[in-house]
Amino acid sequence: MRRWRLVLGGDADGTGCALAGQDRRMDEALAALYRPAPSEGRGSGGSGQRSAGLGASAPSVARWLGDIREYFPSGVVQILQQDAIERLDLTRLLLEPEMLAAVEPDVHLVGTLLSLNRLMPEATKDVARSVVRRVVEDLERRIAQRTRSLVQGALDRTSRVHRPRHRDIDWNATIRANLKHYQAEFRTVVPERLVGYGRQRHGVQKDVVLCIDQSGSMAASVVYASVFGAVLASMRTLDTSLVVFDTAVADLTDRLSDPVDVLFGTQLGGGTDINRALAYCQSLITRPADTVVVLVSDLYEGGVRQEMLRRVAAMQRSGVQVVTLLALSDEGAPAYDHQNAAALAALGSPAFACTPDLFPEVMAAAIQGLPIPVPE
Repeated sequence: MRRWRLVLGGDADGTGCALAGQDRRMDEALAALYRPAPSEGRGSGGSGQRSAGLGASAPSVARWLGDIREYFPSGVVQILQQDAIERLDLTRLLLEPEMLAAVEPDVHLVGTLLSLNRLMPEATKDVARSVVRRVVEDLERRIAQRTRSLVQGALDRTSRVHRPRHRDIDWNATIRANLKHYQAEFRTVVPERLVGYGRQRHGVQKDVVLCIDQSGSMAASVVYASVFGAVLASMRTLDTSLVVFDTAVADLTDRLSDPVDVLFGTQLGGGTDINRALAYCQSLITRPADTVVVLVSDLYEGGVRQEMLRRVAAMQRSGVQVVTLLALSDEGAPAYDHQNAAALAALGSPAFACTPDLFPEVMAAAIQGLPIPVPE
């Protein structure tokens, strides 16, 4: 009954269960966000006519944020915050330092802050950067090691040699290649042919161009792509470029040493001109056979559609590996232009939504020229 009372959220809910202590405070915190206003009441009388509300002041919202952090786990807090921003139009309050200091930072909050970047007063910008940096550092801890490991392994495998030095022998591949030479009486494999990595190559082996749609619907993808871009840029065997676009194109490659600078260099919102962005990316390509272009976009093209498709086809013919990600986030199935996605897939450029956990495998496959692991 207690759980049903908390779910139903009203005194006259038929459970006959009264709340006290922390349960009552939890109920009040939820009611402030989800209980309807008087004009939205669920009938006459009772608690359906009450509206707890958060008010229009940063202090009251900050107190509410402190309450939900006390009563609920982090994942639930992030959902409640996002609902509050959308349902109660708290965007304006995010421009106040005391409000930002109270929030639980997450990818969605970062996206909201970036969309407000141009409106943010100077007094708030330092607090906003610290919030964004906390999220970025957490993402880097999650993804950096696995990304570097898989991508470097892919680079090593693209430079296999068959007369390797002892320290460069790939023993697993060597055993597989020589199983036919298994000697049963000695219970061993005679390695007639050695397989190894050409690790003596220390220069740039592959060029990566990340082309990121910064329209408003792509906020979470912009955050993840910026962090991945910084991780890839830290690898000396890759030459990584980062291009963001709406109807204009901005090259943020020189900021890749700090993904927070990249994020504050974006401007979420506006239209989309994918063709123009791809034209700029084409100008960066000097070694087509050793280049991977990753387009992150929902493919709602505001530019010249046929020209966009022609550019992708031209890059593919020259040897460039083009991968299109409809989203780079954990948000589930995105909205996207199905016609353009099908057209790109027909050109041999797979178009699919990708989670951050899958992205390192996608990059590793693209670098090796293997089939891209498209999720079903």
